Amino acid sequence: MDPFDSTERANLPRNMIENSMFEEEPDVVDLAKDTTFPAFPALDPDEVVYEPRSSRLLVRGLGENDMDEDEEECESSARLLGMTFMNRSSAQRSSSSPYSRQALPGSCSRPSVRTMVVCVFLLVMVASLIMVLYFLPGCTFTKAGCHKPNTTTPLETIYPVSTNGQLFPWTQFRLPRSIHPFSYDITLNPDLDNMTFTGCTVINMFVRHNTKIIVLHSANLSITKATFKMGNGEASDVTVLEYKPREQIAVKFPEELKEGQHCVLTLNYSANLSHTYGGFYNSSYIDEGGSKRVLAATQFEPLSARMAFPCFDEPDFKASFLIKISRKPNYMTLSNMPKAKSTPLPNGLILDEFEKTSVNMSTYLVAFIVANFTNVTVPETLVSVYSVPEKKEHTSYALDTASKLLQFYNEFFEISYPLKKLDLVAIPDFLAGAMENWGLITFRETNLLLNTQSSPLEKQAVASVIAHELAHQWFGNLVTMSWWSDLWLNEGFATYMEHISLQMILPELDTSNTFLARRFRALDKDALNSSHAVSTEVNTKEQVEEMFDSVSYEKGASILLMLNASLPDDRQFRKGIIQYLKQFSGLNTDTDDLWNSLTQVEVSTQHQNLSEMMSSWTSQKGFPLVTISRKGDEVTLTQEPFLLTSDNTTYTNSLWTIPVTYVNDSCSLAPECKQMFTLKKKSETFKLPQNVTWLKLNYRNTGFYIVHYGDEGWPALIEALTNNVTVLSHEDRASLIHNIFALSRLGRVSFHQVLNLLNYISNETETAPVTEALLQLKSVLRLLDKRQEQDLVTRMKSYIRDLFGSLMDKQTWKEEKSLSKQELRSALLQMACELNQGSCIQKAKAMFKQYVDSNGTVRIPGDLQQVVFTVAAQSDEDWLNLHSSYAYATYDTEKRKNATGPRFISECATYSLDSKRSSEGRSHPDTGQNWGRLIEKFPVGSFPIQSIIKSATSQFSTQMHLNQVQSFFSSLKEHGSQMRSVQEALETIRLNKQWMDKNLPTLQNWP
Repeated sequence: MDPFDSTERANLPRNMIENSMFEEEPDVVDLAKDTTFPAFPALDPDEVVYEPRSSRLLVRGLGENDMDEDEEECESSARLLGMTFMNRSSAQRSSSSPYSRQALPGSCSRPSVRTMVVCVFLLVMVASLIMVLYFLPGCTFTKAGCHKPNTTTPLETIYPVSTNGQLFPWTQFRLPRSIHPFSYDITLNPDLDNMTFTGCTVINMFVRHNTKIIVLHSANLSITKATFKMGNGEASDVTVLEYKPREQIAVKFPEELKEGQHCVLTLNYSANLSHTYGGFYNSSYIDEGGSKRVLAATQFEPLSARMAFPCFDEPDFKASFLIKISRKPNYMTLSNMPKAKSTPLPNGLILDEFEKTSVNMSTYLVAFIVANFTNVTVPETLVSVYSVPEKKEHTSYALDTASKLLQFYNEFFEISYPLKKLDLVAIPDFLAGAMENWGLITFRETNLLLNTQSSPLEKQAVASVIAHELAHQWFGNLVTMSWWSDLWLNEGFATYMEHISLQMILPELDTSNTFLARRFRALDKDALNSSHAVSTEVNTKEQVEEMFDSVSYEKGASILLMLNASLPDDRQFRKGIIQYLKQFSGLNTDTDDLWNSLTQVEVSTQHQNLSEMMSSWTSQKGFPLVTISRKGDEVTLTQEPFLLTSDNTTYTNSLWTIPVTYVNDSCSLAPECKQMFTLKKKSETFKLPQNVTWLKLNYRNTGFYIVHYGDEGWPALIEALTNNVTVLSHEDRASLIHNIFALSRLGRVSFHQVLNLLNYISNETETAPVTEALLQLKSVLRLLDKRQEQDLVTRMKSYIRDLFGSLMDKQTWKEEKSLSKQELRSALLQMACELNQGSCIQKAKAMFKQYVDSNGTVRIPGDLQQVVFTVAAQSDEDWLNLHSSYAYATYDTEKRKNATGPRFISECATYSLDSKRSSEGRSHPDTGQNWGRLIEKFPVGSFPIQSIIKSATSQFSTQMHLNQVQSFFSSLKEHGSQMRSVQEALETIRLNKQWMDKNLPTLQNWP
C-alpha cells in the first residue's frame, strides 16, 4: 500500500476478584476446582497464555493486609487489566473491618530493641524463603515442597468476558493456529440508500490439530445466525461469542474437532457501511450535473476485512474467495476476479457473481466496489482503468503506464501475473494513496488521473504510485509476509521496485532525485530513539498501523539498494529475488526466508554469510555512523550507532556489517572507480596510496549510513568542491550536505563547519544538492521563526538569498521539458517567494492574473502552479479567486495545487471537521479540540495521524512547547498517548531544543 502522501486488556471477572482477593487463606486458589467457574478444555500448546506476574498475585488471593507499600502499584496494574477495586485505600477502610487485625485488650509490654531487630530479621528471612518457593517456575507449592511440575494450566489463564457475559475462550491478539480456512463464499447486499448492508459468509476450514474452539475476527458486524457442520454432515445452530476489544468472535464445542477434519461455518450478519475510510465504506461525489452520487468501496489493509465479513483476518490465513454482490440495475460492481454471471432477483436487484479466485490470498487483499464507474481498456492486455464518467478522458496515461509496467514485471520476475484481469480504479474519496488489492488496485484520484497537459512532475508522481502497486502483485500478493512485523518485505520491495522499473522503462521521468531524498528522510527518522527495527514485533492494532512508516518503506528499500550495490554483478540480486518469488509462490515468509533465498544464488567471497550481514540491518533499529581517520597510508574506519538522543544506552553496543564503498580524488565519478571494504568490527583498517588527497565514502549514497570525515577530511572535501563542483557526482554532493547537517544535529560538527561546506553551493547546478540544502536551511529558519527570534530570522533569510540568489535569478517562468530542471526551478522559486523576493512575487502575481483573466485557458506550467497559488493565497482578492477555482475544478491534480499554503489548509481542515464555518471565517483548527473527531475518521496510529502529529509539532523547540505537547498527549490515554509517533514528536522537540540551546549563541554572533 502506498500511504497517505494500549495494550489489549484482559478483563478479570468480578467474582474471581471477590473470591480470591480478600481471603487470607489458602495462599493458592485452585480455580480449576472452583465450581462457580465453567470448566475449559486444556489448551493446545499454541493457545496457552500466562498472565503477568502482577496479575497472578491478584488471582492468587493476596489479602488486604498483604498490600502495604505495593498497594498503589497493584491497583494500577489491576486497572490496566480492567479490574474494579473496592475501597482499597487505607483512608477508606472501616476500623471495624473483619479483615483488619485489631489489638487485643491486654497487650504485652513493649519489646526491647534487640528483640525487635531479631524478629524483623527472622520475618524478612521467612518472607524471602516463601517468595522464592512461591515464584519458582513450573512449581505447585504444597506441604511436601516443590517436587512436581505445575500441571494446573487453567490457574495461569485469565479469560476475558464476551458481550453476553460468558468467558471468551481466547486470550491473545493473534488467532490460534488450530483451524485454517481454505475457502470463503461471501454474499453481500449493500443498501446505498440507507448506508447499510447484510451478508452471508460460508467458511470452509480444515482442522490442523485437535481443538474445541474456533476463533476468528469480526468488527461492528451483528451476527444474526450461525450454523456449523462437520464434513458432509447436517448443519446445526451454534452460539457465537464476541470479544469486542480484540474484534474476535468464537464458537465453542463440547467435543474436540479432530486433526484433519473438514468443517463449515456459516454466518449471517448485518452492519452499517463504515463512515471511516476502512472496511466496506460509503463514499460520494458530485457529478457534472450537480447531483450527489453515492458508492461503496473497500479498504482492508491492514485489519479491516473483518469490518465487511467475518474472517481469519491475518496475512498467513490464505484462502480462495467467491464473491457475490447484489446491486441496483443502474450500478455496476467490481471485485478481484472477472464477473462470472449476473442474475436478476425478484426484488428488482441484480446479483453479480465473480469467478472464484484462481489463487489463495490474504484477507486484506480482497476488494469490491459498488458504483457507476466507466472504464477504458486495451484489448490485447489485461489492464483496465475505471473512474467516474466525468473523468474518463483522464485515464489514458494510467492505462498506458500500467500496461508497460505489467509487461516489465512479467519479464523481470520471470513469473507471469497470475490473474485474468488487472483493474485500476480511481476512488473519489480514498484515504490511502493506493491499495494493491489483487486484480483490483484502488487509487486516490490524484494518484491515477492526469489530463493531456500534465507536467512531467505530475506524470512522475502518478507513474511512481502505479509502479509501486503493480510491484505488490508479486511482493505482497504472490509472496506475503507472515505477520505485520515483516511488513517491509511488502513495502520495502515495492518502494525499491518502483524506482528500478521506472528507471528502466520510463527513464525520462528520472526518479533518482526523488528516491535519494526519500532515503535521506528515512535516515532522519531512523536516527531517533523512538524508531524501530525494520523487522519488529507488533502485538496491538495500533502497533500494526504504525508499521506503515518510512522505516518499512524507505529504509526497507534503502537496504535492498545497498545490498544490490554491494554485489559484484547486478544480475545476482535479480536472480536472488526470482529464486525467492518462485520458492515461496503462494506462501507466507519472514525476513530470514528472503536472505536464505539470496544466499542460495550469491557466490561472492565478500558475502560468505549474507543472512548474517543483512540481519544486522533488519533486526536492530537505527544505523551506523562511520568515522574515518588517516595516518600515512593507513585508513581507519570506526562504526558506532548514530544516536541523536545522547542519554540512550539501549543499543550502544550495536554493530552492523557495513559494505563501505568509497572513491578518491584519483577516480571519483565512474562506477568502476568504486571500491569496497566490509566493516564488521567496531574498528578496522585498510591501506591506501599516500598520494590520495581525499576519500569520499558511501559512493552515490547507496549505503544506509552517515559518514564523519573528521577535522582533516571535511576541509579536504570542501576545498575539492570549491575548486571543481563536478569532482563528485551530484548524489555524493547531496550526501555530504545531508551528512554534515545530521552531524551538526548530533553535535559532532559546529554550525560554522556546515556553513563552510555550503559556500560552494552558488556554483551548484544539479537538483539534489540544492534541494537538500534548501530543505535543511528552511528547517533551521522555521525553528527560529517558531521561537520568534525575528532578528535571526531576518539574517537567515538574507543568508539564503545571498547563497542561492544567482541560482534563483537564472530560473525562467516558461514551460520546461527537463524533469530535473523542473524540480530545481520549483524548489528555488518556492523559496524565493517565501523570502518575499520582489521579482518572484511580482511574476507569480502576474501569472495568476493571466490565469484568472483568461478563465483558466492560459496555462500555468505544472511545476510552477504551487508557487503561483501560494503567492495568490496571500491576497484577499486572489484568495477568493483561488477558492472559486478550487470549488469548480474537476481535474484533481489541479485541485491539489489550488489547495496550497497554510491559509487554504487551515480553511479546508476547518471545513472537514465542522459542518458550519466559524463566525470568524478562516480560523485555524484547534487540533486538541478536534482530536476526538480525527480518530473517529482515521485509526489511531495510522499514517494520517502520524502525519498530523509530525506537522503540528516538528518545529517546536522550547520547554513550554514540550510541556504542552506532553500534557496534551498524556491526556489522551488509550486514544493515542502510547503511539510511536507521539514519542517521536516529543523526542524531536527535545532535540530541537537541544540544538537551538547549543547553537543560538553562535547564530547570534553570526555576521
